[in-house]
Amino acid sequence: MVLFLSVFIVGLCTIVYELLIGTVSSYLVGDSVKQFSITIGLSMSAMGIGTWLSRHIRHNLLQWFIIVELALGVIGGLSVPLLYGVYAISDLYSPVMVLTVIAIGVLIGIEIPLLTRIMSKTFELRANISNVLSLDYLGALVGTLLFPFALLPMLGVFRSAPVVGLLNLVVALMTMWFFRHVINRPAALFLRRCSAVVGLLLVVATLGSTSAINIWESSLYEDRVILSKQSAYQKLVLTRWRDDLRLYLNGHLQFSSMDEHRYHESLVHIPVGVAAARERVLLLGGGDGLAVRELLKYQDIREIVVVDLDPAVTQLARDNPLLLGLNGASLNESRVTVVNDDAFEYLKRAGGLFDVIIADLPDPNSISLARLYSREFFSLIYSRLSRVGVFVTQATSPYFARDAFWCIARTIVDTDFAAVLPYHVYVPSMGDWGFVLATRQPGTTPPSEVETPTKFLNSEAITSAFSFSSDMAAREVEPSTINGPTVLGYYLDGWKRWN
Repeated sequence: MVLFLSVFIVGLCTIVYELLIGTVSSYLVGDSVKQFSITIGLSMSAMGIGTWLSRHIRHNLLQWFIIVELALGVIGGLSVPLLYGVYAISDLYSPVMVLTVIAIGVLIGIEIPLLTRIMSKTFELRANISNVLSLDYLGALVGTLLFPFALLPMLGVFRSAPVVGLLNLVVALMTMWFFRHVINRPAALFLRRCSAVVGLLLVVATLGSTSAINIWESSLYEDRVILSKQSAYQKLVLTRWRDDLRLYLNGHLQFSSMDEHRYHESLVHIPVGVAAARERVLLLGGGDGLAVRELLKYQDIREIVVVDLDPAVTQLARDNPLLLGLNGASLNESRVTVVNDDAFEYLKRAGGLFDVIIADLPDPNSISLARLYSREFFSLIYSRLSRVGVFVTQATSPYFARDAFWCIARTIVDTDFAAVLPYHVYVPSMGDWGFVLATRQPGTTPPSEVETPTKFLNSEAITSAFSFSSDMAAREVEPSTINGPTVLGYYLDGWKRWN
C-alpha cells in the first residue's frame, strides 16, 4: 500500500514541478509556448537519461529510491526560489533553468524504474507495470488539476514548490518507516540525517517564502511594493513612490498614476468622439476602472459593460483605497456592469449590439493573448457592433514593436470594417503607444475636439496622434489569425531588442 501511494505521489509531483518551472519562466521571460515547450521537452529527454541510468543501480534499491526522493524534494522544492533569485541578481536565468529541469527530469526517470523493480517482488511483470503506470498517470492527472485550481491561487508559484517538495520527503519517510527492518542501521542513520536536512530546508523555504518574495519584488521593482497577490490567472503587484502608483500584471506595467491619463483619454475620448451613438458601451479588459472613469464623463452613455477575466483585478479596483482615489470608484457606479469572463467567450454569447467597443487588453505576448488580436476576434467584435458603432483597441507600441502594431492594424483591415484609423500618443512611463480605431462606416475621420474636460487630450493632440514619423510608418506585414498568430512573433521580436 505504501508503494502504491508513493507511485501516485511521484506522478503528482512530477507534473507539478514541470508546471511550476514553465509558469515561472513564462512570468519572468515571456513567451509561454516556448517556455513550456522547453520545460516539457527537456524534462522528457532527461527522464529518458534517468531511466537509462537506473539500470546501473543493482543493489539496495530501497535506499536508492529514498535518496532519489530526497534529492527531488531538495531540487524540485527549491527550484522556484532558486530561479527567482538567479533572475534578480544575474543574467544566467536560462542556463540555470535548463540545468534545473534536466536534474529534476533525470531523478524522475530513475525513480519510476526503481519503484517498478521494488514492486516486482510482489506482483508479476504484467500487473506490476500496469499498476505503476496507472497510478503514475493518475497522480499526474490530479497534479494538473491541483496546480491551477488550488496550488497557484492559494499558495502562488514560490510557496508551491517547497510544499510539493515536502511530498517527496513524505514518500521518503514513509518508505523508510515501512521498510525499516530491511534497511541496515548505518544506511538508515544516514537517510534519517539527510531527511532532517531536507525537511529543514523545505520548511524554512515554505515559512520564509513571504519575506523572500518581498525582498525579491523590492529588488525587481524600482518603487516600494505595497501589494502583492497571486490570482488564479496572474501575479498582481501594486507599487508606490511618492504620488506615483503603479500596477503590474505578471511583471508588465499596466499604468502609472503620473501619466495614465494620457493613455486612457486617448483610448476613450477619440472613439467616443467619433461615435454617432454611444448609449451602450462594451469595455474588454480595463478592470482597473480607469477607462470607465473617462466613459462616465458622458451622461448620454447609459450602460457600460466591463468584461475582465480576473475577478482579483476588478475587486482590487473596487476595494483598494488608492485605486478608488484614482478611478473615482467607477466600477461601483450604477451604469456599470462588471462581468468576469474571457473576452472571446463573452463576445460569442453576448446579446444585443454595442455603440462603442473598446479593447483595453494586455499585449499579445503569449499564444492565449494573441488570439485577442486575431482576425476571428475582430470579426466577432464587428458582429457585436451597431451599424454606426466604433471600435478601438490598444495595439502596443508602434516604435518598440512596430511590426506588431501594424500587424494589428492590417488584421482589422482584413475584416469587414469600412474604415481603419491607426493613431498613437506618447506616455512617458510606457513610451510611444498605439491604438487602432475602426468603424463600419466609410469615410470616418477623427474628431475635431474633445467634448469633456481632459488633462491631456485636445484638438492639437488629436491631430498629431494620427501622424506617424518615418521610423513608425506602416510596413508590409501579415495579418494574424488563431491558426497563424503572426502578431505574437512580431511582438516578441520587436520587444526583444529593447529588453
